[in-house]
Amino acid sequence: MKLFRMAAVLALVAGPAFAQESPHINLMADGPSKTDDEKAADAAREKAYKETLKKIPDAKASSDPWGGMRADAPKQPAPKAAAATSAPKKTKAGTAAN
Repeated sequence: MKLFRMAAVLALVAGPAFAQESPHINLMADGPSKTDDEKAADAAREKAYKETLKKIPDAKASSDPWGGMRADAPKQPAPKAAAATSAPKKTKAGTAAN
């Protein structure tokens, strides 16, 4: 019984390794080739698609609402009042404010 279990474990472990080395055979046969009519229909469809793409207008300008907030945009100086209020006030240790 131990021999049977050992053989089963060996087969399970060696199976994937053997599958990687086996020759790659495509068991799914390719479908029949297209007829001349189907090829002509595909060519006409592709041509119509390309003509439709040419009719799409190019984008004129970016509609980026945050465009001015990025680093590459010119920076405007901040108002002095906003700069003063953004810095926290320093208090002395031991005062009533703590």
